[in-house]
Amino acid sequence: MLEGAVSAHRKYLEPIKGSQRALVARYGPRAGKVGLVIGGGTGHEPAFLGYVGKGLADAVAIGNIFSSPPPDPIVQCALAASGGKGVLFVYGNYAGDVMNFEMAAEMAEEQGIPIRTVLTTDDIASSPLEDKDGRRGVAGNFFIFKVAGAACDQGLTLDACEAATRKANDRTFTVGVALEPCSMPQTRRHNFEIGPEDMEIGMGIHGEPGVSRERIRTADEVVDAIMDNIFKEMKAQPGDRVAVLVNSFGATPMMELYILFRRVEQRLAAKNIVIEANWVGHYCTSLDMAGASISILHLDPQLTELLHHPCETAVLNIN
Repeated sequence: MLEGAVSAHRKYLEPIKGSQRALVARYGPRAGKVGLVIGGGTGHEPAFLGYVGKGLADAVAIGNIFSSPPPDPIVQCALAASGGKGVLFVYGNYAGDVMNFEMAAEMAEEQGIPIRTVLTTDDIASSPLEDKDGRRGVAGNFFIFKVAGAACDQGLTLDACEAATRKANDRTFTVGVALEPCSMPQTRRHNFEIGPEDMEIGMGIHGEPGVSRERIRTADEVVDAIMDNIFKEMKAQPGDRVAVLVNSFGATPMMELYILFRRVEQRLAAKNIVIEANWVGHYCTSLDMAGASISILHLDPQLTELLHHPCETAVLNIN
């Protein structure tokens, strides 16, 4: 898979010292710029390697299927991304990722590279508001990576890049729903079981359980349940602007995603909330799982500017 991905996207990225577990943007790192390193397990394509390129992530560390990358490729990424102003690590809040990225951060700092870390925690179904820091990072990574990459590319300081990224994370809200499990290549078994007439609200991208298992409902009803949960936390006022991501978990076709987006727009319009930008498609998948997630980024002037900042990667091109 990595051989194919590197060949397909050689315009944007290349292996670091021949390692396809550590990839660097061809036109990303430069002197005087904070470097951005992202990473995680495979099985979520186009995340995470699809977000490496000019104006977005400078390097990505890649693990096995649904597994964290080990520390060594993360350190290689930090060294390759460093432009002398420090490096920002941004990755999902999972135990293995936290352990290995923290170890890599210590190793990189021993080599003179200041490291800051932002954990993504956009999955509002994974933990209550009182335990917000314990939440998972899921498809909202898309927005958080985008903002982080833009802040770095604009030449902001390491402190400012970290602050903008934390703000994006705090203002990103995601809920997913799964209809069928994915099949694990290692075991040739499903990673969870669900009845043919059931759906799981709040399912994680590795098959982690959600907040409820219910009978399958219509697309509009599913969106209403998701948006009701998001509205409880997103303190948006009439006239506010948001960015929307409707993401497939792998097996859900564009037809169904467009149906979901239609209802998302209706719900936002009813509150006079304006969609500044939107994306619909495969952005953070879970192998071949049937299901989708909805992510909302509650914008402010700074986040809007960073969202529109130019970037060029295999998945995202903004000019």
